[in-house]
Amino acid sequence: MLIKDVFKAWGHTNIRSRHKTTLMVTKDTELTHHGDCVVSVQAEKGLKDLDSQLKETIRNSNAMVRLVIEVEGNTFEISGRGDQRLSLSHPTDIVVRKSSYICNRTLMIHADRAACDLDKAIVKLLQNREQVVNITISVEVVTQMVRK
Repeated sequence: MLIKDVFKAWGHTNIRSRHKTTLMVTKDTELTHHGDCVVSVQAEKGLKDLDSQLKETIRNSNAMVRLVIEVEGNTFEISGRGDQRLSLSHPTDIVVRKSSYICNRTLMIHADRAACDLDKAIVKLLQNREQVVNITISVEVVTQMVRK
């Protein structure tokens, strides 16, 4: 069964989207040039705000997690794995990781993409503070998970 949570975030002039191993969405309103993994700010949700059934399902090591960013009809999708060790409790941040590192900001591990993989046209749109960004997080448990 597929479970989803959908919310909005906004762009920011300092979005660079250059990080090679992570991608982050945050409720924070400001961003410096050092936050090169951040792809949207002023998100309506942090990890702790996500649907409880979604979070429960993500805490399954057979969970396939997807985060989709939609901006003016352009979409970017990242897929990764859930894990029983995920607390999904951070009040402001949602971080996707290519590695297996887990902290309270981690949404998924072993992701197939990171911030640097965002199409340049989408990054340009995200650099507008008025740009609405639609975020969809979905999860489903697969019976045969391919391990990396």
